Amino acid sequence: MNRVSKTLCFDEPGSKNTESVIQAVSEKIDETGIKTVIMASSTGKTAIQFGRALREKAKLIAVSWKKIAPENIEELKNLGVTICNFENYLPLHELGKDLVRNTFYTLGQGMKVCVEVALIAVDKGLTPPGQDVIAVGGTGGGSDSAAIVKATSTADMLGSDIQKRLEIREILAMPIKKKWWR
Repeated sequence: MNRVSKTLCFDEPGSKNTESVIQAVSEKIDETGIKTVIMASSTGKTAIQFGRALREKAKLIAVSWKKIAPENIEELKNLGVTICNFENYLPLHELGKDLVRNTFYTLGQGMKVCVEVALIAVDKGLTPPGQDVIAVGGTGGGSDSAAIVKATSTADMLGSDIQKRLEIREILAMPIKKKWWR
């Protein structure tokens, strides 16, 4: 069966797109039955927005490169959001995968982050490899990108077993204009 899909495209990246991304993710959960949403959230603010909107629909995992702000932890727990703070994750460029990282940047900072949060969730044992998840990222704050991803570990994303490799199955949202980071 073939599925007709639409990608929500924003003129500019950034947090102003968060509510539209939440709506797109909610609709895709209803359409596909995917039950795990993994989102980037530095302070917890974005995760709270997703938690309020989707707590009844999916398992929610907030991945933070920084520590979630203490004032947001209680609300996230009450919303059933799993918090994944980490300090020892090696971003793609530190793994010697600059070409991979820069390739994802062609789809936008948020799409690169989508890939990273999906990898982190598997590496940290929060979601099983091989499962379709919805991954959400942003450009400097909030959310502007979302994709259905076959989750995998960092070790397997480009590994010799092609059945275990990362797959971006569908792009749900992304900005047209890209922001490049150094």
